[in-house]
Amino acid sequence: MPTARLLPGAPVAEHILTEVAAGVTALRAAGTTPGLATILVGDDDASAGYIRIKQRQATELGFTSPHVHLPATATQADLHHAIADFNAAPDVHGLLIQHPIPAHLDYDRALQTMDPELDVDGMHPLNMGRLALGLPGPLPCTPAGIEALLAFHHIPVAGRDVVILGRGATLGRPLALLLTQKRPTANAAVTVVHTGVPDWATHTRRADILIAAAGVPGIIQPEHVRPGAVVIGGGVRYEGRRLLPDVAESCADVAGAITPRVGGVGPTTVAMLLRNALDAARRATGHA
Repeated sequence: MPTARLLPGAPVAEHILTEVAAGVTALRAAGTTPGLATILVGDDDASAGYIRIKQRQATELGFTSPHVHLPATATQADLHHAIADFNAAPDVHGLLIQHPIPAHLDYDRALQTMDPELDVDGMHPLNMGRLALGLPGPLPCTPAGIEALLAFHHIPVAGRDVVILGRGATLGRPLALLLTQKRPTANAAVTVVHTGVPDWATHTRRADILIAAAGVPGIIQPEHVRPGAVVIGGGVRYEGRRLLPDVAESCADVAGAITPRVGGVGPTTVAMLLRNALDAARRATGHA
């Protein structure tokens, strides 16, 4: 029977969203209704589902939620035009381009046309540079959500050995930058390894905190985990609507604490996106 303590993301997200709701109420009382715009390209069911979740939560919190849905046949110019319209809209304070987009489109090129002040994903090159330099700016949502999850569940990070399996631009790399920064909820010794390292398991087996960010279903097995370690499942892949996490459920037999297969990092990611949207509205209206 699994012995690891579960680290659910839902109570973390609820705590963050309670703060966001209060911030939105205060902003609306001051005369500004924050606006979070979204762009969806194509008809991927999972992406459409995510957009609906984000729109619903934004609306419930008091945001406006303008949306553009482009067909799968949209051109790069069509996407850039939609972004430019939102860049120029005075009632839009945050903008999300739902990823992935169809393969014939270039997400990075599109992202670079976005006003970085609207970037609620924290993925614009300017905002990634701010993160690298430790300057204020929107943080990538999943890395920030993982830091918040560890802090909420009272998992000490400062001075500990954190190993991240995965070096992707959306999770592994920015998470390493975040957790090395000098804050009470960070300040760790961070090692980033990836599947191109033949002996990557020798690194994961020494981690106090192991964070899976590879996007390879089941890559982390019990033999890759130090007994008693904290295991965070950040990477997932989808087959249709089925979620396939990086961390095998049997790792709960070895770990001291572990995120659940469903409802771990996911809820915190959405909460961080909405916090970024509120912060963008505050900056735009001089209430930061």
